[in-house]
Amino acid sequence: MTTRAPITVAALYQFTRFEDPSALRGPLLAACEEAGIKGTLLLAREGINGTIAGSRNGVGAVLGTIRKLPGCANLEVKFSGADAPPFHRMKVRLKREIVTMGEPEIDPKLSVGHYVDPHDWNALISDPDTLVIDTRNDYEVAAGTFRGAIDPHTKSFREFPEWFREHREELLDGKKKVAMFCTGGIRCEKSTSFLRLEGIEDVFHLKGGILKYLEDVPADETLWDGECFVFDERVTVTHRLEPGTHALCRACRRPVSVEDQASPDYVEGVSCPACINERDEAQRARYRERQRQEELARKRGSTHVGAEFPPEGDD
Repeated sequence: MTTRAPITVAALYQFTRFEDPSALRGPLLAACEEAGIKGTLLLAREGINGTIAGSRNGVGAVLGTIRKLPGCANLEVKFSGADAPPFHRMKVRLKREIVTMGEPEIDPKLSVGHYVDPHDWNALISDPDTLVIDTRNDYEVAAGTFRGAIDPHTKSFREFPEWFREHREELLDGKKKVAMFCTGGIRCEKSTSFLRLEGIEDVFHLKGGILKYLEDVPADETLWDGECFVFDERVTVTHRLEPGTHALCRACRRPVSVEDQASPDYVEGVSCPACINERDEAQRARYRERQRQEELARKRGSTHVGAEFPPEGDD
């Protein structure tokens, strides 16, 4: 845990077997509240996923609690920092899947792709024999992605299997290897497992995801273009996990670039160019009232809690 920012952010996941996730919910929520931690954690029979934030000691205490859960001793965690609280409340939710793909036969504990260290990633994706796939959703890809990566244009991770099956032949034409990536690594645990079940053996994924790459690989060596969308109030981050320039549209929860923030269709808390034609006036009236309440809360020095961010892949 090396971040120097006043608030420590930990993105975490672990595929393991929880016989009764509901029995874990109460004690885990109590541990988070006692440590003053906020964020969202998902529990399912297949494991745990989420992002939490708070003081360094508080985050460490909660991670210690999670590591005592069955199969979580080697919990996968990515640390970053924030200058302001990235979450406004703490949620521990029970789910069918900790990252929703909708393929019940997929089990990352049994079969996944080959992990690739961030420092070895550039060489892999620069190989002309490698097909590079961004497994994230369209609004995430719009903020930034790796050069040459295929964008599936999915609205949710549930659409990924159908997309791949439909385009498999054209995608794999002349390619010997498949490399996939996502924000923190969890979606690729399932996407690489899925491809292996589809009969593709030479499947690779970026260990630690984009966040680890941006943390470890110097900007002058990068093959990343743009910023990385994150599932909290920071909206996007750049190299060294510094805050990005995107705002968040409170109406559709999409990132809004600097250019789009200058559009007349962007009204803070109400609309953006991506959703201006997706909402009606009644909805926008509600958004304006919500924005008014948030501004009043800021003036009072309090927080008006709006829609929460889901963890990566919770679609």
